[in-house]
Amino acid sequence: MVHAPTDPPEFSEGGAIDLQPALEVLLNGGVLNRTQAEQAFEAMMSGSVHHGEMGALLALLAARKPDPEEVAGATSVMRRHVTAVPWSGDPAILLDTAGTGGAPKTFNVSTAAAIIVAACGSPVAKHGNRSRTGRGSAEVLAALGVNVDAPLDRQTRCLEEAGVCFCFAVNHHPATRHVMPVRKALGFPTIFNLLGPLTNPAGAGRQIMGVWDPTLAPIAAETLHRLGTVRSIVLHSDDGLDEASIAAPTRLWIATADGVCESSIEPEALALTPAPLESVRAGSLDEAAAMVKASLAGTAAEGVQDMVRLNAALALMAARDDVDAPDALIMIDDAISSGRPLATLESLIRISTS
Repeated sequence: MVHAPTDPPEFSEGGAIDLQPALEVLLNGGVLNRTQAEQAFEAMMSGSVHHGEMGALLALLAARKPDPEEVAGATSVMRRHVTAVPWSGDPAILLDTAGTGGAPKTFNVSTAAAIIVAACGSPVAKHGNRSRTGRGSAEVLAALGVNVDAPLDRQTRCLEEAGVCFCFAVNHHPATRHVMPVRKALGFPTIFNLLGPLTNPAGAGRQIMGVWDPTLAPIAAETLHRLGTVRSIVLHSDDGLDEASIAAPTRLWIATADGVCESSIEPEALALTPAPLESVRAGSLDEAAAMVKASLAGTAAEGVQDMVRLNAALALMAARDDVDAPDALIMIDDAISSGRPLATLESLIRISTS
């Protein structure tokens, strides 16, 4: 019998941990309440249960859409175990632009948007990872010269001095090592594909989060509401992207302390010219990095530039309570014309590598 960890103590009473109570609930078609979800995920992330039980629980959860209480409980455990960025600023003004991935790939729009928002004066702790395509935020930032493995103190300096830092997921979630072999063995998306983007290492109170599956968007938004987000926007485009599309309308779920409301946005409503998705797809890592850098300079092809402007506008709306989409575009264009996004990237590179 494997003994329970001593922290938190309420999970160690009785001397042993297993997932049988949670598995019984799920096998009977039930939903875990928040406490049950926290207990189950604490056990898994403490390495206190057998891989077979982990796999069974994750598979049962993956057989249906998760309940927001299950996601909130699991996310609370992820947040307790995260290796935090020791930033002394106010998390209520801090933005993250991490999404779930898993949707058709264009280029690294959310990474470009993060740098532009920081250049507009709102701090950003960009959380991200590698991608199965080889062109995730970690790969493209490394290609641009950023040290994505910068230690915690340097991440803090980046946030304080450049207004943006990169939190490489593999360096901030050590407890997931207990679950990783099971996730790999299962070979299909699990609830952890939602938990990572919901667990910002700097404790960001604001977020713009793209999801690969539109049915997960209201669940993610409701979870953010229940976890106390200041303002977050969850989105999925009608043409299947986990970012705002320049080729189709995008559905938005806006979460605040008051609840969740649903909206949508179209490029034409902001005087942006729709462009085919083929025009905003990168074919390689080098091309993706070049597209990001050109968009920061304002020299990208029209479709690429407008897609970054659109996503940066939504990100700025999440970062600021007093900004609507037209105002956000004005701020973004002013920042780009002044050269501030490129200067922000240069600062991020210099500080992260120093």
